[in-house]
Amino acid sequence: MSSKIFNLAIKHKFITAICILVIVISGYFGYKKIAGDENPIQYVAAAVERGALIVSVSGSGQVSASNQVDIKPKVSGDVVYVGVKNGQELKAGALLAQIDIGEAEKAVRDAEIDLETAKLELDKLLESADELDLLRAENDFVQAKESKQKAEDNIIEAYEDAFNTIADAFLDLPTVITGLRDVLYSYEIAENEITISNYSWNMSALVNSVDFEDRYGLERFIDSAVDDYVSARKKYDENFENYKNASRYSDKNVIETLLNETAETTRAMAEAVKSEVNMLDFWIDYRSQEDLSIFGKITEYQSDLKTYTAETNSHLLGLLSIQRHLQDGRENVLNAERLIEELELSFAELITGADELNIRAKEIIVQQKEDALLDAKEDLRHHYIYAPFGSVVAEINIDRGDLVSSSSVIATLITQEKIAEISLNEVDVAKLEVGQKASLTFDALPELIISGEVIEVDAVGQVSQGVVSYGVKISFDIEDEMVKSGMSVTADIITDARRNVLVLPNSAIICKEDICYVELVDVDDDEYREQLLAGSSDINLPKEPKLQIVEVGLSNDLFTEIISGLEQGDIVTSTTNQIIQAQKASQNQGFQMMKIRH
Repeated sequence: MSSKIFNLAIKHKFITAICILVIVISGYFGYKKIAGDENPIQYVAAAVERGALIVSVSGSGQVSASNQVDIKPKVSGDVVYVGVKNGQELKAGALLAQIDIGEAEKAVRDAEIDLETAKLELDKLLESADELDLLRAENDFVQAKESKQKAEDNIIEAYEDAFNTIADAFLDLPTVITGLRDVLYSYEIAENEITISNYSWNMSALVNSVDFEDRYGLERFIDSAVDDYVSARKKYDENFENYKNASRYSDKNVIETLLNETAETTRAMAEAVKSEVNMLDFWIDYRSQEDLSIFGKITEYQSDLKTYTAETNSHLLGLLSIQRHLQDGRENVLNAERLIEELELSFAELITGADELNIRAKEIIVQQKEDALLDAKEDLRHHYIYAPFGSVVAEINIDRGDLVSSSSVIATLITQEKIAEISLNEVDVAKLEVGQKASLTFDALPELIISGEVIEVDAVGQVSQGVVSYGVKISFDIEDEMVKSGMSVTADIITDARRNVLVLPNSAIICKEDICYVELVDVDDDEYREQLLAGSSDINLPKEPKLQIVEVGLSNDLFTEIISGLEQGDIVTSTTNQIIQAQKASQNQGFQMMKIRH
């Protein structure tokens, strides 16, 4: 049985807590009634009032000057004027220096011209078209069509030139590819040199004419020449077959494909020629260093390769030129078609008048030009560097004629403004935000109170003897000459505030296990209520205060917001020793409290 009761109590914690609280309070008052009243308890009564509730954190520290400020220009240029010197006191807005404004003034003039042009274009768009405008539009349209036709004719001519250039190339390419083969694979060297075997290819003859230990370098050049020849030969055979199957009457796509293929074949053959030239040059250099004779056939090959080089380079240049000509022609046709479309739309607009979309587009352009002019003027203003606040020049780092940029520190200023630097513990600092208002008082100036604002809160605290503290900087809303750097200051920073809420002293509220209650005085008689609120003394309560559960909200060190459970004017009680401190504070905030006897 007891186990079931216990489980039921666990499931209904809140109801159980209220029941226990009622039993305790009832027992307490029952005991007092049975035991009598040998020593009457003194109570303090407080009326529930409506007012403001302010929550703040407090900290102390010292007054200090703001940190020094490095002045940097926002533009680059030559310094033409310096107006301050070290140690000079400045007022806010004093001219420190000037940077050459020549380019900036030109930018302003250009922006003004661009704006005027944009406005004229908008005005023109809004005007009705006249006969001259229509005639000009028609002429532009005709010229655009003629340009397109000319571009198309040029493309036709380019295809004709392309086939001619391909044909010219194939007059020489067969000779070149055959000559390249002969240099490597013919038996001509062996046939002309008695020291070489009659059945040796040319490349074998070259290798055999070099000492065994020196052959590696030559073989590398021979391998490169062979690879390049094989690649060029493969491309040539395929290309030549396609060329034979084509004619100048072939489709444009066929001719253009053949053009690109021929250019690639010619390029490969030019590379093969170069490789064989390198091979023979290496062989001749080796033979010369060894004081050995140069084969006559090698000299002939060198002459042939020189001719092949000129021919392949010339044909490749012509083929690439035709490729560019075709590409340019297509782009010209495309540009002409776009221009024709634009002119058609423009002509239609002239007939029907500008539509809202075009007008809005021109208006946007005008706005952009106006913004650009403002930016240019702002940039011009940046060439004049002023003191941002009243200060003292700690150091001037420039002279007339110096070149400065946005990274240059031209001067260092010490501000005359003062701030309060205080220290708070980790609990209080968690409630702070930049921008919160504060009230500042000074030990040396007890009559002076200055408002301020939190401008900086340390992100990392300082640990001293196991206690973490954070620095907080507070700016002054006004400057007072009586406040000196180094003075002790106390700051009350407002973290939260509620207006027009019901409030009670903290000592009049009792909270246990998340349940809060007060001792509510039940007063039916209006005259007796007025006596209590008027502060009359030596008045006995007609009956015991009753328990009243309340919902609380915001609270500070002395007072708590009552959200529900009480109404304005209700009177609650607490023992005297619980409320002495709140009694004084409540009188300052308009709470009526009095001692009563029971």
